[in-house]
Amino acid sequence: MTPTPAFLSDAQKWVDAALEAWLPPADTAPAPLHAAMHHLLFPGGKRLRPALVFAACEAAGAPARQALAPAAAVELLHTYSLIHDDLPCMDDDAERRGAPTVHRLYGEATALLAGDALQALAFEVLCREGLKTVEPATRVQALLDLSRCAGSTALVGGQYDDLHFEPGGADALPRVESIHRRKSAALFACATVLGARFAGAGAAQCAQLGKFGEDLGLAFQIADDLLDHDDGDTCSLLSVLAADGGGGGDGGGVKAARARAETLLERALAHIGDLGAAATALRELAGYALRRSQ
Repeated sequence: MTPTPAFLSDAQKWVDAALEAWLPPADTAPAPLHAAMHHLLFPGGKRLRPALVFAACEAAGAPARQALAPAAAVELLHTYSLIHDDLPCMDDDAERRGAPTVHRLYGEATALLAGDALQALAFEVLCREGLKTVEPATRVQALLDLSRCAGSTALVGGQYDDLHFEPGGADALPRVESIHRRKSAALFACATVLGARFAGAGAAQCAQLGKFGEDLGLAFQIADDLLDHDDGDTCSLLSVLAADGGGGGDGGGVKAARARAETLLERALAHIGDLGAAATALRELAGYALRRSQ
């Protein structure tokens, strides 16, 4: 069992308190909508993405909690994407984080609207609460970062291609990696860039931490597939490697997938090799993201 980094536990407390304060109470009218918004957000997952925001802020030389607004915004955007991914018209999942999915409890229409509202709140929080810690120009750039991440060239486009993925063909592996780059890695990269921006980092350091986040996000997606491999999921690195006969004869591409994830982790860590002790939390989170246990 991989131990949870102390920094991640702290990050969970910080972002949970902020989300509780900034999300309308569950009994706010219309109550079913707000209850649906709360359902997947509390209790949430590991809060890895907001933790990366905090750690990137610290790595860029500022107190971690200076990035509270973007950390909350990233988690709100992530939760919206999960609610929508679970819908019957998407992946049609019945369970998420050990509980019924939002549409199973509140209906498809309410789940759709709850996701929409969480996405809107992400931008509101980033703009409104960001006023307290950074200059207007930084907030505008951060809003642009989050907008691009949420749009058709990243999260939404990745989900579209995931839904329409056809297995087989010589280009199956790059197509899967392209989907993972947009659907998973884009939000990791956005998280680390936002943390750097809220620390006052320049363009070069923001790009440096963005590259770290992207490679870590790709490694994380592989680790996620290894933890919860569904033989019916054709849009996964394991399935593609198995179809190609990869994995050293293990029948599922597991060996090759693990090797690919380790390579991506090494590449991610190389991006921040010059940041010294300031990036300690970022390195610990990276190792945890790849080697965590269920």
